[in-house]
Amino acid sequence: MAENKKRWWTSVFVQLLVAVVAGVLVGHFWPVLGAQLKPVGDGFIRLIKMIIAPLIFCVVVTGIAAVGDIKAVGRIGLKAIVYFEVVTTFALLFGLVVANVFRPGAGLDINPATLDPHAVTAQTKGGQLPSAGDFLLHTIPDSVVNAFAQNQLLQVLVFAVFFGVALAAIGRERAPLVLDFVDQVQQIIFKVMGWIMRVAPLGAFGAMAFIIGQYGLSTLGTYAKLIAACYGAAVLFTLVLAAISRFYAGVSVWKFLRYAREEFLLALGTASTESVMPRIMAKLTDAGCSRAATGLVVPTGYSFNLDGATIYLSISTVFLAQAFGVEMTLGQQLLAVLILMLTSKGMAGVPGSSFLALSATAAAIGAFPVAGVALLLGADRLMDSMRVFVNLLGNCVATFVVAKSEGQLDRDKLRETLEGATPVAA
Repeated sequence: MAENKKRWWTSVFVQLLVAVVAGVLVGHFWPVLGAQLKPVGDGFIRLIKMIIAPLIFCVVVTGIAAVGDIKAVGRIGLKAIVYFEVVTTFALLFGLVVANVFRPGAGLDINPATLDPHAVTAQTKGGQLPSAGDFLLHTIPDSVVNAFAQNQLLQVLVFAVFFGVALAAIGRERAPLVLDFVDQVQQIIFKVMGWIMRVAPLGAFGAMAFIIGQYGLSTLGTYAKLIAACYGAAVLFTLVLAAISRFYAGVSVWKFLRYAREEFLLALGTASTESVMPRIMAKLTDAGCSRAATGLVVPTGYSFNLDGATIYLSISTVFLAQAFGVEMTLGQQLLAVLILMLTSKGMAGVPGSSFLALSATAAAIGAFPVAGVALLLGADRLMDSMRVFVNLLGNCVATFVVAKSEGQLDRDKLRETLEGATPVAA
C-alpha cells in the first residue's frame, strides 16, 4: 500500500496535471501574478533547449553508425520529407473543408475601418518569412560552432548527417574512440535531461499561469466558433493519424499516447513541442524505432511537419474571409493552399509566424484586408494546445511510418513497451 501511494505521488503525469490546473486557476483568479510567472515557464524551456542540439547530434551520429548503410540514411530522409509534404498538404485541405462546413466566421460582419493596421506588425516585430530558397540555404550551416551556439536544429541535423555518414564510411573499427565518445556524451545528456524533467511541473505551471493571466478565459467566448472549429478539426485529424499508424505501421496511437502521456501533457502545459523533444525521441526509440529513424525524422518534422499549424492556418484564412462577409471562390481557396504550403515550411522559430503566413496569403488572394489578420491576436495563443498536440503526434506517427517502411521498427520491443506502458527511466 505504501509503495502504491509513493508511486502515485511521484508520478510525473500527476504532478504535471496538478501543475497545469494550478496554473489555470492562478492565471484566472490572479491574472497579474499569472502574467508575471512567464520567466518560470521560459526558464524551463531554456533548460530543455540547452541540451537539444547536442542530443540531436549524438542520436543521429550513433544511429547512422549503427545502421551502417549510407543508402538507407538517404532513403529515410527522402521518405520523411515526402511523407511530411503529403500529410501537411492533406492537413491544409482538411482545414478548408472544416472551415467551409462549420463556417466559424459567418455573421461577424467586421468593418475593416475599425482595424488597427499596425497591430500585426507589432506582433511579428517587423519580421518576415524566408523564401523557399532562403529556407533551404539556411539549413546549411556557415559554421558548425554557430549552428550549435544558436540552436539551429536543421543545421545541426545536416552536420550530424554528414558526420555520421562519414563515420559509417570509415567504419567503427577505424574510429572506435570517436563513436564511443559520442555514445557516452549521449548517455550524459540523457542523465541531464532526467534532472531537468524533475522541474517540469514547475515549468508547466508558470507557462499556463502566464497564458491564462495574459489572455484570459473570456477570450474563449469571443472566438467560440473558431476555437471549436480548430479543436474539432484537431480531433478528426487525430483519427486520421491513428488510422495511418494502425493500418500501415501497425502501431496503436492510443497505446502510444498512454505511454507518452507525460510528454504530451508537458507539451500542452508549456505550449511548446521543443520542451519534450529529447524525451519524445527517447520514447520513440524505446518503442522500437531505430535511432537513425528517430534522429532523422523527429528534428526534420519540427520544421517540415507542422500539421496542427497548417490546419489552423487554413481554417483561419476562411474564417477571416467569412468575418468580412466574403465568400472565397474555389480558385481562391486552392491558391491559399498553395501559398500556405510554401510559407508554412519556414514558420519554425520565426516570431509571429502564423500572422506572417496569413498576411502573405491575404495579400495574394485579395479576399479580405491584410489588416484583418489582427482579428486573430486574441485567439492565437488559445490555439497553441491544438497545434502543439497535433504537431507532436504527427511527428511521432511519421517516425513509426518511416521506421516501418525501412524495416527499422522492432515489433517485439514495440509490443513489450506499449503493452507495459512503462515510462523511460530518468
